[in-house]
Amino acid sequence: MRLMTSERTPFPWRRFLAPRYWHIWVALALFRAIVLLPYGIQIRLGSLIGRVMGTFMRKRRRIAATNLALCFPSMNPSARKQMLGDHFASLGIGLMEAANCWWATDERLRRMVSMNGLEHLESARASGRSIILLSAHFTTLEIGGRLLGLYTPFHLMYRPSGNPLLEEVIRRNREAHFEKAIPHDSVKDMMRSLKDRIPVWYAPDQNYRRKHSVLAPFFDIPVATNTATSRIARASGAIVIPFLVERLPDSSGYQLTLSTPLQNFPSEDTLADATRINKVLETAVREVPEQYLWIHRRFKPLPGQIDPYN
Repeated sequence: MRLMTSERTPFPWRRFLAPRYWHIWVALALFRAIVLLPYGIQIRLGSLIGRVMGTFMRKRRRIAATNLALCFPSMNPSARKQMLGDHFASLGIGLMEAANCWWATDERLRRMVSMNGLEHLESARASGRSIILLSAHFTTLEIGGRLLGLYTPFHLMYRPSGNPLLEEVIRRNREAHFEKAIPHDSVKDMMRSLKDRIPVWYAPDQNYRRKHSVLAPFFDIPVATNTATSRIARASGAIVIPFLVERLPDSSGYQLTLSTPLQNFPSEDTLADATRINKVLETAVREVPEQYLWIHRRFKPLPGQIDPYN
């Protein structure tokens, strides 16, 4: 059953009438209007905006270029440059997709999406076990959640926005369509959802250098990796199903893919589990490399190492 918290609670308008929020209200109004455009025009507009963004976001562009060079060292430099430009185009399209995620109708979105592997989710449900939908941070993250919600209820782990107005709008829209949005650091809420046999979408791929981390290879580079997937799967007895959202070429929509559940997972070897998770995610990235979130500093150095992003 879908939770309707955002509909039961009136929007707190008075909290966000100060001048510091006016530019955000204007941006939200523009995003709301974007939903009225044909999908093909949205894609072209988002691509243009993203490429323009890339010329101004010099720091992020340098980070993305470094990540691509580290992960695809044998790729022709001109091909990597093309992929870099395509990545920023994908980021811009992601902004258009966020608008669709929040305000497009279910009927419109159903015409854009196809699903592979739904039988894996149905089989896991029939077993009575909890389910972790294993994913990564792609530029399609927002729209992917909305599209998956057309097929199944689930709960989403997310990182709250630093802007109070944006956080209020995003949280309400997510809860309206995704049933429940769980802050990324709220493990107790995630475990509660798994205990209630509600699938949880979880993306553990960003750099993690806290207590529960190991050095596991990602694109053959040892990187600080969160071991939470195996720990949570062990504690909850959850089945782990890889999940990929692919934006198709030529404005033809999206392909959602639920893969075969991970067998014999978790194991007794935390490093082996983290290595396996990274390999699953790396395989997904290689399917649509320009759609992965390369502007994140995935390969932060350990003490004594040279920072590749300098």
